[in-house]
Amino acid sequence: MFFATDTTVKVSPEARAAESALFAWADAGKAQTAARYFQSGPGQYGEGDRFLGIRVPLIRETARQFNTLMLADCAALLQSPYNEVRLLALDVMVRRFAKGDEATQTAVYDCFMAQRARINNWNLVDGSAPYISGPYLLQRDRSVIWQLAESPVLWDRRIAVLSTFAFIRAGDFDDALRLYAQLLGDPHDLMHKACGWMLRELGKRDEARLLDFLRTHYAALPRTTLRYAIEKFDATTRQALLQGRFER
Repeated sequence: MFFATDTTVKVSPEARAAESALFAWADAGKAQTAARYFQSGPGQYGEGDRFLGIRVPLIRETARQFNTLMLADCAALLQSPYNEVRLLALDVMVRRFAKGDEATQTAVYDCFMAQRARINNWNLVDGSAPYISGPYLLQRDRSVIWQLAESPVLWDRRIAVLSTFAFIRAGDFDDALRLYAQLLGDPHDLMHKACGWMLRELGKRDEARLLDFLRTHYAALPRTTLRYAIEKFDATTRQALLQGRFER
């Protein structure tokens, strides 16, 4: 274990107990599979990430058991080298945000932003940004989104994109589409996938806006983004859209 065996680190007994409960589910074989799946090898996007081999439902079950962890505990657990421990901390933060008053939500958001260097794989971003940073910024100044989008850190840019999921759910599409247009030239495939996923979600709510965006930016769209964005269409329509034919 990490914190449970290091008494020099200031971590509460509750946080140590949460870590111990999670380690009880560890599976070495599944950990190796997860390490490959999340590309944690040298030079890969998740380089250095470590895994316990625990399925997400078990992580969430453990998070429910320890949902009274303080934000300081969550911040401490986010320092763990193990992806699943960080995911547990974020799951507790998501629950605290969803049930909290404005002051609590602000505290969760501030902790999330302060610790985002530890939110450093796509499952961690995807399980938190749509439920913390996105909802928090929905009715507030969104300038941080544009700052994150210009970051050299892949995970900052993905946080920016996944935060717009909350905007899309609220029927607020303008900033989301402007952001995706800004990121058309992003060099990383994980960003192409993230933008395509969000475009698909937007299209479920407003097909005309999706098609207009795809038509306008077709020449510059990464192929991965386009394929993700049009997944909901039937096969014939998908083939037409892939070829740049947008007549319906």
